[in-house]
Amino acid sequence: MTHATPSGAPDGHIDYSQTLDMRTKRIILFGVLLGLFLSALDQTIVGTAMPRIISELQGLNLYAWVTTSYLLANTALVPIYGKLSDLYGRKPILMFGITVFLIGSALCGMAGEPFLGNLFGGGMMQLVVFRGLQGVGGAALGSVAFAIIADLFEPAERPKYQGLFGAVFGLSSVIGPLAGGWLTDHVSWRWVFYVNLPLGLLALAFLWFKMPRLQSGLKASVDWLGAALILIFAVPLLLALTWGADGTYAWTSPTVLGLFALSAAALVGFLASQTRHPSPIIPLHLFRNPTFLWGSLARFLFGAAFLGAVLFLSLYLVQVQGVSATQAGTATIPLTFGLIFGAVTSGQIASRFGKYKPLMLFGLMVMILGFWWLSTLNADTSYTSVIIRMVLLGLGMGPALPLYTTALQLSVKPWEIGVATSAGQFFQQMGSTIGVAIFGAILTSGLTSNLGTAFAEQARANTGTVATTLTSIGEQVSRGGGNSSGGIDRNAAPETNTQITGRFDALRRNLTTLVRTGDPAAREAVRTDKFVTTLPADVQNRFTDIPEGGVAAAVRQGFDQAGAAIEAAINSGDPARVQALAANPQLPADLRARLAAIPAAALQSPQARAQILAGIQQGLTAGRDEAARTAEQQALDAALAGVNDGEKISLASTRAVKVAFADTVAHIYLYCIGVGILALLATLMMPNLTMPRRGEAGAPAPTHVEL
Repeated sequence: MTHATPSGAPDGHIDYSQTLDMRTKRIILFGVLLGLFLSALDQTIVGTAMPRIISELQGLNLYAWVTTSYLLANTALVPIYGKLSDLYGRKPILMFGITVFLIGSALCGMAGEPFLGNLFGGGMMQLVVFRGLQGVGGAALGSVAFAIIADLFEPAERPKYQGLFGAVFGLSSVIGPLAGGWLTDHVSWRWVFYVNLPLGLLALAFLWFKMPRLQSGLKASVDWLGAALILIFAVPLLLALTWGADGTYAWTSPTVLGLFALSAAALVGFLASQTRHPSPIIPLHLFRNPTFLWGSLARFLFGAAFLGAVLFLSLYLVQVQGVSATQAGTATIPLTFGLIFGAVTSGQIASRFGKYKPLMLFGLMVMILGFWWLSTLNADTSYTSVIIRMVLLGLGMGPALPLYTTALQLSVKPWEIGVATSAGQFFQQMGSTIGVAIFGAILTSGLTSNLGTAFAEQARANTGTVATTLTSIGEQVSRGGGNSSGGIDRNAAPETNTQITGRFDALRRNLTTLVRTGDPAAREAVRTDKFVTTLPADVQNRFTDIPEGGVAAAVRQGFDQAGAAIEAAINSGDPARVQALAANPQLPADLRARLAAIPAAALQSPQARAQILAGIQQGLTAGRDEAARTAEQQALDAALAGVNDGEKISLASTRAVKVAFADTVAHIYLYCIGVGILALLATLMMPNLTMPRRGEAGAPAPTHVEL
């Protein structure tokens, strides 16, 4: 094995792209890809297990922190690991990261187990802490893996292998939700974390036996002050953005403002420290490199657009298309396939022709076109049309994943590849976090406005009680009346029209049975029905205060009781008792008139009383059946009229929610167009470095650039 030391390189620098044979490179690449797959998979596999985890560990209030703790640790440590890998070699840092990641995975799987007791306050908090430990290891996997490509392969070959790394992220977004759901349903949610262990140990074995140290030869001390300051800058900034966006604290609260102030102070201190240390975490001289400067800015903007696209597309699929949360994860597969195809194809083309900038610009233009098409989404967009939009967006985003990394690596010295790669990744992750926070705030404010408008439109399309109720809901939403409005929860996926119609059809059947027979099972079904339980108590009583046997039976029973009372009064021969019944308003008017017209003298004769009773009983029998039928029909009509209004309100409310979400998400994609254009302009400012042909070492001289 020979050592190649380029001009200006530190002593001991080895050009591994020349010294390692292809078989060894591929074995190393397999181990690195496996480790990277672990990190990427862990970000997608956990989501589908979270409902079961929350149910078992009882920690709904910490739901968001299971993800946030991972991202905080991961994002803040990426540039630190990149610098450490330049100083001490890729292999020890990568293996350290995998080891910490596997320890964190094992501990996550054990969260809430009895032997851990109340460590950190209980099961859910244990999971949050252990997820943060996973993030500490995962940061090394992401930052070092991309730098290893530059160590192993010549510049002309790098894009096609960078494309493979991009494909790993895409593949994990397909496999993750499916594997997470299957493991949770058929094994245990704990295996969502335990599954990392065999894969991680396999990756460690490959790297331990087959991977050289991949050391840059750079001899310098670690900038521990810079490392601490970048953590103090990144963590409070991400916390402030997360808490402000999810409503935990107001944007103007002392907590959020204090975190922003601490982050700003740390940033100033970090920049000052980087100018003094001989081996800074992020060498500031890199920002004098136009490729690094504009490429980092473009990656920041791309990160915001990328995560916004995936996150809010899933929201649209759940809230408007009506798919479940798990289905929404798998429904983005078309976007993923487009992204994988774009990443791999662009890498192959760039390797063949030696140019990357035209491919990046073309991809960004396709991405912007995809965002524009997504901005036309509405509540009636077909699912097939959404899929086509996702594929187009993926094709546009795909080239950016490998080619930005390639551009940054080509523009720096070989011994700076680690820090340049991790810095670019850091800016992309920061862009994603900040973008989600800003888009989340736009979603919250825009949804309130659009919900009020959508309910008002539905109210104008209806009349009577339906219109009044919809108007009231719209006014409540516009005043910011919480997440729930008129029985409609903004956070839950709306029911489909078929589900609503089916639910109200079932209610009609139960009401009909209750009115006609008084069946106890029908009474309980009506009493607990989702629609009935949202009504005022007096209206609920109208549905449920129906006697045993049904309305008709109750009317007949009433007639029978009235007949018995009349018979007793007439047979008593007491005119006063008969006149008292004639004054009873609960008896039919014609019956009261007949009772009032009975002469007192007639009551004294048994024969006369018998004739009077026969006539009255004949009239009662005829009136009883007619009254029973009439009362039953009136009760049923009144009940069904309320159900019909409720169905109209539910259908209109669901339509309003879908329209509001569709309009809000479409509006967010308009902002994504702006972010995409800014990323395109930043990319235009990057020099179009020509990649050296196979066998040529090093990056081209800075003077040989095409603008």
